[in-house]
Amino acid sequence: MSCPEWRYHLLRAASERFQTAPALSMPNVWQVERLARKTLALENQVLATQKRETRRFQNRNSLRQWQRFGNVMTTMRRFSSDLENNGLDENTLQLALRRELIFDAVMQQVGARAEAITAVDEQLFYELQRDRFARPERRTARHILLTINAEFAENQRDVALERIERIAAQLQGQVEQFGTLASQHSECPTAMQQGQLGTLPRGQLYPALDAALFALAEGEISGVVESELGFHLLLCEQIEPAELMTFAQVQPQIHVLLQTRRQREYQKSWLAQLSETKA
Repeated sequence: MSCPEWRYHLLRAASERFQTAPALSMPNVWQVERLARKTLALENQVLATQKRETRRFQNRNSLRQWQRFGNVMTTMRRFSSDLENNGLDENTLQLALRRELIFDAVMQQVGARAEAITAVDEQLFYELQRDRFARPERRTARHILLTINAEFAENQRDVALERIERIAAQLQGQVEQFGTLASQHSECPTAMQQGQLGTLPRGQLYPALDAALFALAEGEISGVVESELGFHLLLCEQIEPAELMTFAQVQPQIHVLLQTRRQREYQKSWLAQLSETKA
């Protein structure tokens, strides 16, 4: 094939699959060609059978779609060498992009014909997928870190351990001083935020720190904990227990998920019917 539409689909397929322009030397060039052949055939089929929708789109001149067109044109102009090497110029690119935008508009119109999602559909999905909406236990934490570095006297292992044990002794019975001491002594960038680590679920910290944090009671300070970074003291400021989000909390995202899925299924069915009609 040598038409501009084919060259555009080839360039797009290579960019999406391998983040590069197509070239005969590509080890997987056949994958790019197969994808481009498939997307071009689909585009041709939809546009050929939907002339009325195509004219309607062109006459309506959808602002959102044309804004997208302008954004894509601006981006593609930055890759003028790739366009030229693949037999494209600005005029042929405009033609290919117009076809793509019309194709997208037609598919959106087709998807909009899908049956609407009902409250029963949403509730059923929630009941069958409860694990999906469980929020794990999270803990708000601060820490103080003293690193181990043999090149510095104060960070020799024994010296760093002695220093952090002195800080731990200062903190006994004075939890409210943790942030101040983190600002003064911690060798982590979080010292600028008084040692704040944020609110975390399990698995976000180094294993030793994770285990220590989730063993603490609310308002409790750990003993000295060693990680790959050095020695730490941890403060568990707040515990948010695990909970199941309510249907009301997640209903909007369930609606979008189910509606999108149903529209895609309708689009696939519609495309299959086109193929059968063509055959």
